[in-house]
Amino acid sequence: MLEFLRKFEEEVSTWPHVLTQSHRFGGKEFLLGSAEVGHVHWGGIVDIPFPRSVRDALLAERLAEEHRWVPNSGWITFRVRREADLQHALWLMRLSYLRYELKTAADPRKLFEEASERLQLSPKFKSLLEPFVPKNVVARKMVSA
Repeated sequence: MLEFLRKFEEEVSTWPHVLTQSHRFGGKEFLLGSAEVGHVHWGGIVDIPFPRSVRDALLAERLAEEHRWVPNSGWITFRVRREADLQHALWLMRLSYLRYELKTAADPRKLFEEASERLQLSPKFKSLLEPFVPKNVVARKMVSA
């Protein structure tokens, strides 16, 4: 179990701009800027925040479980027990990461298309994540300048 979690942490910590720190309830959390992309507990439990629409779709397709402490939130839980679970946990974390990554991408549309292909997103998940692709990159850059 610890080997899977170590692999998980090693992989996620290599993603651009991800910071890793201790989580207040044990384990490690992964941040992109000030946003938490998700966290992992030493028992193999991965918790990840999503917009409610994405969370509901993940639950409906049995790709994740309700969060055990805040089941009516956007958070999901996934348990890593074996190698295949590790790959799925990384897929879930990438979905969360993508949402935040789109906010700062130079070409968010291109990033979204590439990530959708790499993650093999179904049309349903693409449509749920589409609203997070910034529409006007020039205006967004001017506001942050």
